Amino acid sequence: MENSFETLIASYIENKVGISQHFLSDELANHLKENLLSLHHNNKLLTAGTGNADKLIHNTAIRNDVIYWLDKKNNNAHENAFFVQIEAFIDYLNISCYAGITGYEFHYSLYETGSFYRKHLDQFQDNSSRQFSMISYLNANWQENDGGELLIHQLDNDQKISPTQGKTVFFKSNELVHEVLVTNERRMSITGWLKRD
Repeated sequence: MENSFETLIASYIENKVGISQHFLSDELANHLKENLLSLHHNNKLLTAGTGNADKLIHNTAIRNDVIYWLDKKNNNAHENAFFVQIEAFIDYLNISCYAGITGYEFHYSLYETGSFYRKHLDQFQDNSSRQFSMISYLNANWQENDGGELLIHQLDNDQKISPTQGKTVFFKSNELVHEVLVTNERRMSITGWLKRD
């Protein structure tokens, strides 16, 4: 587990985007995907918006995915296993990089064919608690023509990242403008933020 943590941090230090190809095991990724699809089948996912609290805006020209917030109160064994891994990573990050992370929030995200999320920053203008963004992908056998890549914009090196199962991406929430390109297949992930309150 610590090898994937170190890979994530080392690649982040190198180019501001951390990537671990196997942050999630196939077993855990498959269980999380099954749970996400069950929630979707039971109409538990909600249309995603932009902004926070009373400033939440739903605009399908900006984003058109659906989401479901993970919560320990759900008492789902596989979500709890995911939380255990995130908490272990936070401990590792705080010890090795003095990051000062005190909390986190994560949601499932499902993009149906034709869905996207236009260019944006993850940190709110009126709330700086989100320090790092993390996305873990749940898409087995993803092919290049399936689309749906995460495109991270940098001055000298735009980076296009395929949403392949088990992969996790990690970057500063207030630094990098990014977008989800149009997907040609159903695309699933767990997206969230490490926070300093």
